[in-house]
Amino acid sequence: MTAPGAAPPAVGAPAAAATPAAPAAVRIERLTVAYRGRPALSDVDLHIDAGERVALVGPNGAGKSTLLRAIAGLVEPAAGSIELSGSPLARLDRLAVARRLAVVPQLPQLPFATTVEEVVALGRLPHEHPIRGLRPADRAAIAAAIDRVGVGHLLGRDARELSLGERQLVLLAVAVAQDAPLLVLDEPTVHLDLRHQVEVMDLLADLNTRDGTTILAVLHDVGLAAHFFPRLVVLDRGRVVADGPPAEALTDDQLRDVFGVDPKVVRLAR
Repeated sequence: MTAPGAAPPAVGAPAAAATPAAPAAVRIERLTVAYRGRPALSDVDLHIDAGERVALVGPNGAGKSTLLRAIAGLVEPAAGSIELSGSPLARLDRLAVARRLAVVPQLPQLPFATTVEEVVALGRLPHEHPIRGLRPADRAAIAAAIDRVGVGHLLGRDARELSLGERQLVLLAVAVAQDAPLLVLDEPTVHLDLRHQVEVMDLLADLNTRDGTTILAVLHDVGLAAHFFPRLVVLDRGRVVADGPPAEALTDDQLRDVFGVDPKVVRLAR
């Protein structure tokens, strides 16, 4: 019904254009990665929307870490394409990639003495002024990341002297300080005790739900993945063999065929 005094809509006028959908955080099409001629990933398709929380699971050698490395631009595909937020990865320089995604790798070696706060400050390199260095906003982001991850008690210590679990938390603080819209993590809980594993999973869920950060994590613990991630992608021998909610992706048949275990001995949150 037209309001009094309002002009009637023109006959045949086009409807208002719908708001275009945001580009996927990650769009992978027919990706193949090979090492020395042997395929590590074969014809992988994977689309992750902005704001999703996704875990990659699968047996050793399935290609999980290789997939993360490909998304981060650290390995060159033999075939296929990768897009980050609608931009082809192959056309992005390292700074542009770092502003789109933060990586928490498996533990690297630190070659020289570096304090915890200096390590966390590395997360601000993509945002740092090339001449002025760290600005007040950068220092605030570093302090906030240290507080959010809970590593304030480690300040002043040489990062090389930390336990593996402590160093893992510091690397997570680096990624939080980076403040990228996509966070990818390779086994973020592998060196942590049970309490810290749960705390890291809670932190990732909070970054996802409260901050809108897209999360993609490789996890070996399928029980932890099923409990904290609404979407699981199962890889086996370089291919995606299941993708969906935990109850659909980790069926009894998948646990037997992919992981080679009796479902009765695997505790999953269904």
